[in-house]
Amino acid sequence: PLWYGLLGFAITVCGLLSLPGNLIVVWVFMNTKSLRSPANSLVVNLAFNDFIMMLFMFPPMVISCYWGTWGLGPFMCEIYAFVGNLCGCVSIYTMVWITLDRYNVIVKGVSAQPLSQKGALLRILGTWVFSLVWTILPFFGWNRYVPEGNMTACGTDYLTDDQFSKSYLYVYTCWVFFGPFAIIVYSYYHIVSAVFAHEKQMREQAKKMGIKSLRSEEAKQTSNECRLAKVALTTVSLWFMAWTPYLIINWMGMFDPVKVTPLFSIWGSLFAKANAVYNPIVYAISHPKYRAALQKKLPCLSCQTEGGDNDTTPSTTTTTAATEKAEESA
Repeated sequence: PLWYGLLGFAITVCGLLSLPGNLIVVWVFMNTKSLRSPANSLVVNLAFNDFIMMLFMFPPMVISCYWGTWGLGPFMCEIYAFVGNLCGCVSIYTMVWITLDRYNVIVKGVSAQPLSQKGALLRILGTWVFSLVWTILPFFGWNRYVPEGNMTACGTDYLTDDQFSKSYLYVYTCWVFFGPFAIIVYSYYHIVSAVFAHEKQMREQAKKMGIKSLRSEEAKQTSNECRLAKVALTTVSLWFMAWTPYLIINWMGMFDPVKVTPLFSIWGSLFAKANAVYNPIVYAISHPKYRAALQKKLPCLSCQTEGGDNDTTPSTTTTTAATEKAEESA
């Protein structure tokens, strides 16, 4: 009973933080002209996805913790697991697109083709369709959705000793975890390399000119883009920290099920859901334009840093003229 109470309390805290937090992110981005850029459409999709996940995950899990078992029936169990699986898939691929946008801007620089609004919407639509296809397959017999852990949540079946059922988890893991992880690592490796190369070039140029630093508009813009890259990297890192335990539990259930205890597995599920709490906090602290807009619209929730709110962060456009235009429109 104590563990049910602790689990119910933890998911309640996550729900009460995540639902208003992500709703505020969507509201601020959609109602602030300077934030309505193609790249930020991906951010809005991420926040909307996190809101939907916690809206569906939070109440049923609290009810189950109160009852001490899953009491909403087998159909609701399948729907619960399906929505959790769908939102997890959408979350990681949205972060992949955010990372690739940062790669496009920072690594390719002025030669990069800016992300258009149509391109952003197509990426968002493709992500939802791709995720829907993968997560609907268990309804047609390739694996299944079942109660898990201490019967307070539902997820994919990783305990059935059937190779056909396990093959879904093998393939799904490659497409939804290892594949995106490889893309993100590749992108950030080149982003970091480009940043170091740029800083080295700036120092050498300043040394030749006999001055301490060389801060041109291009350098300022690169610095701003690097700040956004840090936000994206932090968000992605938190996602992997949240979902890796759940991945380990699934694979342990397939290869060494004896070690997967009910208590061990259900906390892995909770950590995955807690990812929906992190993102609005990360953007409130680290995204300069979002922080400035939050300060204006909801001063009681803003996170100010000394001189930080005066910073302006350009979107995916890479030319100085486009940046100045955005500043004027803001």
